[in-house]
Amino acid sequence: MRAIVVKNWLKSPSDMEVKDIPVPAPKKNELLIKVDSVGANFFDILLVQGKYQIKPQFPFTPGAEFSGTVVRTPETSRFKTGDRVFGSNPTGAYAEYIVVPEPQCFHIPSTLSFEQAAGLYITYPTSYAALVLRAKVVPGDWVLVHAAAGGVGIAAVQIAKTLGARVIAAVGSEGKFDIVQAQGADHCVNYREANWTARVMEITNGKGVDVVYDPVGLVEKSLKCVAWNARVVVVGFAAGSIEKIAANRILLKNVAVTGVHWGAYAKNEPERIPEVWEALFRMAEEGKINPVVYEPVFYGLENAKLALKAIANRETYGKVIVKPTEAASKL
Repeated sequence: MRAIVVKNWLKSPSDMEVKDIPVPAPKKNELLIKVDSVGANFFDILLVQGKYQIKPQFPFTPGAEFSGTVVRTPETSRFKTGDRVFGSNPTGAYAEYIVVPEPQCFHIPSTLSFEQAAGLYITYPTSYAALVLRAKVVPGDWVLVHAAAGGVGIAAVQIAKTLGARVIAAVGSEGKFDIVQAQGADHCVNYREANWTARVMEITNGKGVDVVYDPVGLVEKSLKCVAWNARVVVVGFAAGSIEKIAANRILLKNVAVTGVHWGAYAKNEPERIPEVWEALFRMAEEGKINPVVYEPVFYGLENAKLALKAIANRETYGKVIVKPTEAASKL
């Protein structure tokens, strides 16, 4: 099969190479899956450069999110050959086939395509956990979503609207207003403009927002436009630096600042994981969440470098998808 193979740390994803390697052999608890779509992530860029928290042994194939078709199952399995599935693994997705422990895969909801499902595993549970488990969003809340046109951002907009919230989508350019409004955002602001916090206060009639969802690193500025008893959820630091927050602003408005680390729930609160997925699958089947796929889709593993370049240049919205092959592969 063909796969991206990294033999040493790269200067950039543009140095990635596609090689012919053997199809991986599944162990007794693993599925062999023919990959249809790969969800490209910013951390893929860091991974191949040796700058990510996970540092695989060489050689390795990058890629963490995927969707595809089951080719081989363990003797006893909740899956069967031919099932449409999506899942995640620390590495291995930029390939025509991948082996994955069965618990790390789910059936694709009937309402979703392979492309949509490839971006489901990380973004949607992260956003659901942030808004429901951490911020406890209730109907009528004003929710400010930063980077609202990105993968986790669009998920947060859709989930917040499903929960009955009023959503203010903050994006980095007015060119993305149409994208987030199409996903249900009630109002839009450009967080690159100097007066965006004043605009949020105007939208909320001077009250401020009840919830801030922040995968960027804009907590400090967001504290200027929060309501009394606001809940701020730290989701990530896409801006590239970790903020230092003036604690007096947290005190003055009785603000609760929390974090969300979805990947750590498996270790610390595993009982919450089925709860989150059941809610998300219900929303998907009811058509209330609908992952947005960036156009164009990148066909061929050779073009994965172009997908990651687009992400690095902040040209994208929704989920960026790479198709390992345009034609059926043979084992």
